[in-house]
Amino acid sequence: MPTDEPTADDVVQTASDAAEGYVFSQYKQSAVRDLDVTVTFEDGVLEVDVYLNVPEDDGEADPEQVADDAALTARQAVDELFEE
Repeated sequence: MPTDEPTADDVVQTASDAAEGYVFSQYKQSAVRDLDVTVTFEDGVLEVDVYLNVPEDDGEADPEQVADDAALTARQAVDELFEE
């Protein structure tokens, strides 16, 4: 039974897509002034950093919490990728 491990590119893309998807599930795309998702995967170590800039008077979710949750969502998506 072959085990095809995801490539580093697959891991990075999966994490990035998941983080962005989470952010845009919490905010309208037009409300996001800036979003930067940085993902690295080297030697089996995944690092995800999410920077989010939205208007403070937006009244929606707390931007810091959304950024943290987006990073967690990215990690979960990668975990699921390795479980496949």
